[in-house]
Amino acid sequence: MIYEERIYKIMPGRVPDILGRFTDHAVPLFEKHGMKLVGFWQTAVGPSNHELTYLLAFEDANHRDRAWAAFMADPAWIKAKADSEKNGALVAEVANRILTPVPFSPLQ
Repeated sequence: MIYEERIYKIMPGRVPDILGRFTDHAVPLFEKHGMKLVGFWQTAVGPSNHELTYLLAFEDANHRDRAWAAFMADPAWIKAKADSEKNGALVAEVANRILTPVPFSPLQ
C-alpha cells in the first residue's frame, strides 16, 4: 500500500467553493475510480488557514497512475472543475508526496 498526501493552498475567499467541489464531485469520483480517501483536513493552526490536506491510499504506484488518469479524464470531473472555476481558480498551489509506511505504522 502507498499513500498520497496532497496539500492545497486555496485562493483567498475560495475555501467554501473548493469544499463544495470536493463534497459534491471529487470525493464521489475518487470512489468511482478506486481511490480510497483516508482522511481530509483543513489547517486550523499553522502558517495559513487557506490549506486543505487529504490522504489517498493506493495498492501500488501503478494503481495510483491508472486511477488518477481515469479521474482526470472523467467528463464529470472536467465539467465540475470548469464550472467551479468560472469565477477564477480555486487552488493557488498543490504539493503532493507519495508515502510508504514504516514497519510499525498502523496503516500498512
